[in-house]
Amino acid sequence: MIITVYGAEAPCPSCLHSPSSRETKEWLDAAIRRKFPNSNIQVRYVDVYQSETEEDKKFTEKILNDEYFYPLVVSNGQVIGEGDPKLKNIFSFIEQQGF
Repeated sequence: MIITVYGAEAPCPSCLHSPSSRETKEWLDAAIRRKFPNSNIQVRYVDVYQSETEEDKKFTEKILNDEYFYPLVVSNGQVIGEGDPKLKNIFSFIEQQGF
């Protein structure tokens, strides 16, 4: 399973006191490794201004058009966290996927 965190170096305007998107990726990766130590879950980071794949462009365009806040956490094409993502929701999604 791949979990993608979309974001930018600067915090989103409505999330100034929250961790940066890259910091969110790092703590999410660490939390998943602790909770699911033997899984093959990968957490990747995509800068909204440098997306490459079509799926990445789809989500980054929505962020840039203010349809989503970042950091945006996505897996299997489904949004599982936005703005201030909650571990409980992300862990629940992972468990529903059979991990």
